[in-house]
Amino acid sequence: MRSTQTAPHEALEAVVARHAASRFVKPIADYNRQAFLAVADQVEQDARPLILDSGCGTGDSSRLLAARHPDHLVIGIDRSADRLSRRRTSTPSNCLLVRADLVDFWRLAHAAGWQPAHHYLLYPNPEPKPRHLKRRFHAHPVFPTFVALGGRIEARSNWRVYLEELAIALEFHGRATRLFPLDPGPEPLTLFERKYAASGQALWRLTTTG
Repeated sequence: MRSTQTAPHEALEAVVARHAASRFVKPIADYNRQAFLAVADQVEQDARPLILDSGCGTGDSSRLLAARHPDHLVIGIDRSADRLSRRRTSTPSNCLLVRADLVDFWRLAHAAGWQPAHHYLLYPNPEPKPRHLKRRFHAHPVFPTFVALGGRIEARSNWRVYLEELAIALEFHGRATRLFPLDPGPEPLTLFERKYAASGQALWRLTTTG
């Protein structure tokens, strides 16, 4: 990842603090509410622990997570109908793919009392230009809701600075983190992970520790 920003943004902590002290009241779009309701009953009736795969793209990562965790229910969410419509491998029965905007979906999930055991944020658009800080999830007004959903958070990126910023934002909200190099092994979770690893780029993994 190339960027003129080589360290966490100097304005990050002020932005995170401002969002933590305010309430995000943007109206929820009808199509996002409908998408949420389409899976909400199944989530409520399913006794298995929940895994959220936010920004799942084609859903490959969600399928892999479902195969690796057959005792969990995996919900993959992405805003692109085109990405989600691409035919890949078969989808396990414990995997649901949903087209919705994460900003709305997270708020609906939190309001409904969802408590995921794990929450994955795999290779989000890093918005690497310094002036675009507020486009990054950890500098967005919805971030306190993302944190409040709980569970073990895991994020991956090929830009370490993004994850360093995410760690600062999470720790502001009381979530301890660990950041370390990632070896994706023979079965990368996403197409981006496969591509970046094949091109020799360093990959990074951040997890919450408590």
